[in-house]
Order: sequence, then C-alpha cells, then structure tokens
Amino acid sequence: MKRREFVLSLGGALACRSVAGRAQGSDVPTIGFLHVADPVQDDYVVVAFQHGLKELGYSEGQNAVIEYRWAQGQYNRLPALAADLVGRHVRLILAGGGNAPVKAAKAATRTIPIVFVTGDDPVQAGIVPRINDPGGNVTGVAFFNSVLAGKRLALLHEFAPRAASIVFLANPRSLQAAQESRDVQQAAQSIGLTVQILQASSTQEIDEGFVKARELGAQAVLMAADPFLGAQHAQVAALAARYGLPAMGTTREYAVSGGLISYGTSVREAYRQAGIYAGRILKGAKTSELPVMQPTKFELVINVRTAKTLGLAVPQDLMVAADEVIE
Repeated sequence: MKRREFVLSLGGALACRSVAGRAQGSDVPTIGFLHVADPVQDDYVVVAFQHGLKELGYSEGQNAVIEYRWAQGQYNRLPALAADLVGRHVRLILAGGGNAPVKAAKAATRTIPIVFVTGDDPVQAGIVPRINDPGGNVTGVAFFNSVLAGKRLALLHEFAPRAASIVFLANPRSLQAAQESRDVQQAAQSIGLTVQILQASSTQEIDEGFVKARELGAQAVLMAADPFLGAQHAQVAALAARYGLPAMGTTREYAVSGGLISYGTSVREAYRQAGIYAGRILKGAKTSELPVMQPTKFELVINVRTAKTLGLAVPQDLMVAADEVIE
C-alpha cells in the first residue's frame, strides 16, 4: 500500500472511531459513505451531504456515525469497500461518484438502503428500472452531467472561437466515457471542430494528457463529466494555465480553481439532496417509494481573471448568462 493511501485510510479509520466514541447509544445510525474519488480533493461533497442530513436532524458525531470509504480513483477497489460497509451492518449506504459505486453497493446488498449520486441516466445504466418508481432498495439523485458534453463544447467554442482543435480528456474506467466521447465527437462535427479523445485515469495520466494535447497542437481542453477527473480540478486548472490552454470543466470547482469556464448541474446541491433522502430513510421512509431526484440547478461559472491571462474576451451573452463571475 502506498504511503499516502495508508495515511488516508488510517486517518479515515481513526476519524470513524473518534466519531463513534462521541455518538453514544445503540440507536445511533451508522451510514456508509462509498465514493470513487479522493477525500483530499472531494471533501466538498461530504460537507454538502452532511448539510442535507442536518436538515433532517442528523449530525455526524452527535446522533449519527459515518463510515467513509474512498476508492481514490481505483474502481477495482469498490466491490471490497462496499462489502466492508455491508459487513459493518450500516443502516444505509451513500454511493457517490457515478454508476460504478452504486453497482458495487447493489452487488453487495439487496436489503440495506442505497442512496446514489450519479451524473448519468440511472435507468439506462441499469441502476433502477424507473425514475419515478425505482423499487427495491435503491434510489438517489441523478444530475445528468454526462449528457451535457455537447452543450459544454458549444460554450467553449463560443468563448474561444479560434480554437479549432480541441482535446476531450476522458476517464476510460468510467462507465459513461464511451457515450460521452461519442456525444462530443458528434457535436464537434456539427460545428466544424476537430476533437481528439485522450484518456486519463490517474493524476500522472492527466499530466501526460496535457503534454500530449500540446504535442497534438490542441488549442483548448474539454473535461469529461467524470468524478475522478472532477476531483482533480486544481491540477487541471494549473496544467491549463501552464500550457496556456482554455479549459472547460463540468463543475463550479474547475473555474474556482482557475479554469476558464465550467458548466453543469450543481454537484453540491446533488449531495445535499442525497443527504436529505438519507435522513428521510433513517426516519422510516421506504427507499422503493422515493423517486429518483433530478437536477433543478445548472451553473455557468466564468473566471474573468483567467480569460484575461489567456487574452480572451468574455462574450457579453455569456457574461449575462453566468451564474457566477470570478474577477
């Protein structure tokens, strides 16, 4: 085990033990939190989930315990992590970061309630049979971020119209990567752009992806709606700045970290809603009767400071439409 992974795992275990010690009483529920990404980069989703739980009266360390399991981008770890949570007899599992975690949780239990957060279509992915009537022990929040790839490409083209060659950085381990790549290529053809698909499933491969983008003569970078890649928003923003490339992200965090522009549904809001569902289930609601929630909030965030650095003028219509402008 790598030292950093060991430290993170040890820290998570100690945190769980400390919380369990503070939350006294046999009636205190334990929630399993299974995620594909890394707690260091993706801690904001934990905060959002906790906020949702609080709205239903549950506070970690007081009247609830949360056992965290992070795959750190290693999808093959998910089945074992899910099985571990089931073995600890958690009352509920939050499966976040796409389809893979919820599929691992579903394979591990048919009785423990599972609340998922995914950017894909859960029906098409085989997670639930119906949006309004999911049935079984699984429901959650689907914010459909992966289906917005064509829209993001159009926004990036409007912002950087001279960028005729664009790299689409996707994670091959993601279950929706192939479809999203096809969507981007179709959108590119419709507006006369050239798109090169590059793959990255680790921080090193993200570095290599930007080097390759420069070698290919790419003039802009579009990120896939992947939880692992999304968690590396600071790394992506720094690389885009180093190579002088306009970069389009999928969540607000890209632009806040220094990326040029981001567009997508609010991931924070999705995890807050998941926390609310978790709280309702802990209070007795049946998972099978809770319809899958869908996005209600979309965010267009523009980093004007980055635009100036890149020598790009911000289109007036985008400035007016932006939900947040970072000066």
